Amino acid sequence: MRNRRLGLLAVVSLMVAGILATIAAPVASAHSQLESSDPANGAQLSTAPTRVSLTFNEAIQESFDVLNVVGPDNHYWHEGDPTVTGPTISVGLRELGPAGKYVINYRVTSADGHPVSGQRTFEMTTAGSGTPGPAVDAAQSSSDDGPPLWPFIVGALVILAGGLGVVLWWSRRPRAH
Repeated sequence: MRNRRLGLLAVVSLMVAGILATIAAPVASAHSQLESSDPANGAQLSTAPTRVSLTFNEAIQESFDVLNVVGPDNHYWHEGDPTVTGPTISVGLRELGPAGKYVINYRVTSADGHPVSGQRTFEMTTAGSGTPGPAVDAAQSSSDDGPPLWPFIVGALVILAGGLGVVLWWSRRPRAH
């Protein structure tokens, strides 16, 4: 009987330790990180740049990349497809139009296959005479806050409850003499 209780205690202890380790584990961030942008984030410019480029801490994949520039008029101001050269992605710009904040939206795939996305901004202090691209669809808003945490917590609780159920079932079974 004593060996059975020690075994039961060991199983429960391992399950609790495993769940606590899973919940307390740090988030891995081995994928690419944005190091710089041209124009710099938050820059105030009186003359329009001809290209926008972002440089990451490591080479990024050339597939599934997105780089666009949205002006204060809610129109696209980039021209052509983005190009990737090692750790840098860039795209050409139209001659810019209205003064105000321009948002650089990016989504790239790091060398390890993880998507990385975000935004940078710059401000035109002087209006230009450029012609905008198409309007941005208002429904295209996205956020990359990572996966939600609640499914992992629910999964851990289900595993814990199932494990405790098995342990209780095992401990209450009639013993054969």
